[in-house]
Amino acid sequence: MAKGDELVKYITEKVVDFVETPREVRRERSKPKEPWTHRWFGMIPFSVSLWAEQLPVKRKKEREHSRSSEG
Repeated sequence: MAKGDELVKYITEKVVDFVETPREVRRERSKPKEPWTHRWFGMIPFSVSLWAEQLPVKRKKEREHSRSSEG
């Protein structure tokens, strides 16, 4: 039964700690995580996404519309 008592004591301490800390401090602790692509692959996905944004976009509807108006 000692393990159960230790578990209750631990959970109680965590709950009391959570309740006693101000909301702002808790929000600072839970800062947003970096995207998983940065963690796994570094800056490569970011640089590719920046490069892809600069490419001209060809839309499927515009191509179909221009083809139908030609013929």
